Amino acid sequence: MKIRHSISIFLFVVLSTNALAQNKEKLTDQQIINLYKGLRVADVSDGMDMIGLMNVGLVDQEIAPLWRDSEKFEHQITGIALTAKYVTSQKKQVPEKTDSESYKKWRDIWYTYDSGEPFIEEIKPGNIIVIENDGDGETDTGTVGSYNSLIWLSKGALGIVTTGGIRDIDEVIKQKVPVYTDYSNRGRGIRPGRNILESYNQPVVIGGTLINPGDLIIADSDGVIVVPRDKVVLVADAAREELNIDKEVRKKLYDELGIPYDFTVE
Repeated sequence: MKIRHSISIFLFVVLSTNALAQNKEKLTDQQIINLYKGLRVADVSDGMDMIGLMNVGLVDQEIAPLWRDSEKFEHQITGIALTAKYVTSQKKQVPEKTDSESYKKWRDIWYTYDSGEPFIEEIKPGNIIVIENDGDGETDTGTVGSYNSLIWLSKGALGIVTTGGIRDIDEVIKQKVPVYTDYSNRGRGIRPGRNILESYNQPVVIGGTLINPGDLIIADSDGVIVVPRDKVVLVADAAREELNIDKEVRKKLYDELGIPYDFTVE
């Protein structure tokens, strides 16, 4: 009887553990984001190392914050990837007629059918818009600007990670739209005549790193790191352990040096 009882307890524990793991895999976007609240790119990188994913998910350092807030860290973002890819157009780059009305009609048709933003309808609170557009630097194309970036934020997006193609940069910074980009690959011209939307909600490559829709993105002044969706719980647990250790040792140094506590150690 004792053996049967022990076996029953063992099976209960195994089944409960499996059920818990399955529930973790079905976490909502917001639950995943909450797991990473306060975690830094450095912590997440350490957490990835701890579970055997060394150097996985680290986006090239050329993808960096467009602006930084050294007081409240409002440039930092943690969210779920919503992906899009724009490619250089091979179509005729100028309208048939050059009068202003013909140009406006051609431009509007291009924006609507060739280089639109259908992913707007799929933006949910907590999304980070991730855009691959490697050709924009060559064609001097501004895929993201002060207007559409605000539209995305109004739909619930938290920020943007992109290979380039940013214009209206002064206004984007003034509006405090969190953007992580290759600054050398920024663009000035509009999309019509220059690029087309190749796909959205499909895998993209940013800074040499594969990003799938639904992956977790963490970005701060250290850069950008991507956590595969099926690893978010394991990485969060490990990263949280690293952050807690860091806070404790830095608190002691704050005390020794007479530095008042701030939100980074509290």
